[in-house]
Amino acid sequence: MTLVAGIRAPTTERVNPSNNQTQPAEEHGNTSRQFVETRLLHRKVKIDVLGLSPQGQLIASVKHLTHGSIAKHLLEAGLARCTDFHSTLLGSDMAPLRDAEKVAQSAKRGIFKDHVAKAAGPGGNLEAQVTRIFSADVIFVRNRAGVEKRINISSVRGPRQNEAAEAPFRDEAKEFLRKKIIGKHVRLSIDGSRPAAGEYDAKEVATVTYNDKNIGLLLVQEGWCSVVRHRRDDTDRAPNYDELLAAQETAKEEKKGMWSGKPAKAKQYVDASESLQKAKIQLSTLQRQKKIPAIVDYVKGGSRFTLLIPRENVKLTFVLGGIRAPKSARGEKDKGEPFGQEAHDLATKRLTQRDVEIDVHNVDKVGGFIGELYINKESFAKILVEEGYATVHAYSAEQSGNATELLAAEQKAKKARKGIWIDWDESMDVPDEEEAPANGTSGPETIAPREKDYRDVVVTHIDENGKMKLQTIGQGTAKLETMMSQFKSFHMNAANSKGLEKDPKAGDLVAVKFTEDNQWYRARIRSNDRAAKQAEIVYIDYGNSEKMPWSRLRPLSQPQFSTQTLKPQAVDAVLSLLQFPTNTDYLQDAVRFLGEATEGKELVANVDYTAPEGTLYITLYDPSVSEKLTDSINTEIIAEGHAMVPRKLKAWERGFGDVLKVLREKEEEAKNGRRGLWEYGDLTDD
Repeated sequence: MTLVAGIRAPTTERVNPSNNQTQPAEEHGNTSRQFVETRLLHRKVKIDVLGLSPQGQLIASVKHLTHGSIAKHLLEAGLARCTDFHSTLLGSDMAPLRDAEKVAQSAKRGIFKDHVAKAAGPGGNLEAQVTRIFSADVIFVRNRAGVEKRINISSVRGPRQNEAAEAPFRDEAKEFLRKKIIGKHVRLSIDGSRPAAGEYDAKEVATVTYNDKNIGLLLVQEGWCSVVRHRRDDTDRAPNYDELLAAQETAKEEKKGMWSGKPAKAKQYVDASESLQKAKIQLSTLQRQKKIPAIVDYVKGGSRFTLLIPRENVKLTFVLGGIRAPKSARGEKDKGEPFGQEAHDLATKRLTQRDVEIDVHNVDKVGGFIGELYINKESFAKILVEEGYATVHAYSAEQSGNATELLAAEQKAKKARKGIWIDWDESMDVPDEEEAPANGTSGPETIAPREKDYRDVVVTHIDENGKMKLQTIGQGTAKLETMMSQFKSFHMNAANSKGLEKDPKAGDLVAVKFTEDNQWYRARIRSNDRAAKQAEIVYIDYGNSEKMPWSRLRPLSQPQFSTQTLKPQAVDAVLSLLQFPTNTDYLQDAVRFLGEATEGKELVANVDYTAPEGTLYITLYDPSVSEKLTDSINTEIIAEGHAMVPRKLKAWERGFGDVLKVLREKEEEAKNGRRGLWEYGDLTDD
């Protein structure tokens, strides 16, 4: 017995030999048999044997010596339909059979009498940009109107998670597709669609081409996708389906991609931002490198991202330095800052899954890496600022070395009144920083005199960047002492030992049992690790922080302990007229020196300036050793080479001529003595 290659005809009437019962024919089954008998019975034919069926039957192309393939004539008469299983055996000879089947379908002949023609789609006229790679066979695209949709690549399937032989290749296959088309403008020919139903979203399948190359075919040729075996009546398939099947067989023979049986070792990315300690360990390695290749794995906000660095096998949180982008809403009920969502959307559109380059300058207090990010060789911080979706933080921009570029971009956005500058008034725009005149004077401009605002303080915490938390000694600390006594008694009562009723959120106020002394204090949740069920908390009256299991947290809902009754006593403070080094080793030395100079001491601080967000800029004195106004801890830090005097001065700093003179003299002494950060010479010469 020989099977005619490429087709399946309806069954004919036959007798079951086991019970001698007659099995009726399928519709048009006997007609198709008569059609073949009339044309081939007792006639010479040409047989091309192509292979064997799973049941061991010969599969062959049967041709009339004059009229050619009988399969083609059966299909045109509507007495058979094409079968995909023979496609790879027939190769290019399958195409004429597909065409013959379409003729019968159009004419509604035989078994196709009830055929409903597929609605004509938009063909290859759709152009869109690939915004995200979901898997090796699913992408997201955005059309010219800005609408994003999900597209399944026609007739191909990426490695499946539930298939042991395929699952190890999922990441490689996805990365292959990402490198080929992420961010690229592609052509889509919609081959079919499925409306949304229940929990399933609407789905469109399409042939995707880029630079006239069929992406589905390319994936199959490289062995990163297999070909879907469609149902007989499934018309939502690629027009080059037979070519895909042939390419799959070739890929299998050549052992490409997932047919190789040898998956690459899965990349395990270490989270360098998991903790501040891990971030500091990784920092020096990244600081030494320039233009580090990275992949944007996730966009958290306009200026905050999760990056993958393949050559270091690390994942990290990255923050753009020198700017501040407004925050977007975290959830439907949250309210974002003006233009925060626009900044987030721009970052998502331009950066998601893109290849970028980064320079790392420092880390923040939660383990995020601060630096510059380049997309197509252009600074993304500059792009945000130019679009009016970020402001320049002059001090950090100056430290990062990109202040000139960012400030120019900001001026450009202001003049165009873009984004946050839509209501900008040029007459109200006063520069925050100006160059200090070379002769030490401020020129004809009137300088505000230095204010005297002395306060008795205690430094309760110093972070890794030299920023401090202060308590002002007086009525507030007296009230805090009383409250802490009541707080302790309250939490010693077993009746008040109930934990949190629900999972905490960032920003929540809680009561926390400090690990070092096992006493209860007021705190605010900075961030949550929901998998580990622990939170990073900040003690609002002292400024220090630590990670704490949710089980050690209690609600801070009692009115007598609320922040309305007593505001948080830890205040942000920065030493005036000092610029700490960016080098990690020198910075650690500076922080250590500052800690030794302030630990356990009641000090005096002159508040030189209060920033709009409440940070105090202070000159700090130790009453036991300071004999005059220039004998400050600020001066000691400069004299020991742990910091430098800023080269650019803010407007309020220009009234400190006498202090600046002393600080610059101490700085020269430190340079000449090769102390601290000056040990290898004068950095400012560069």
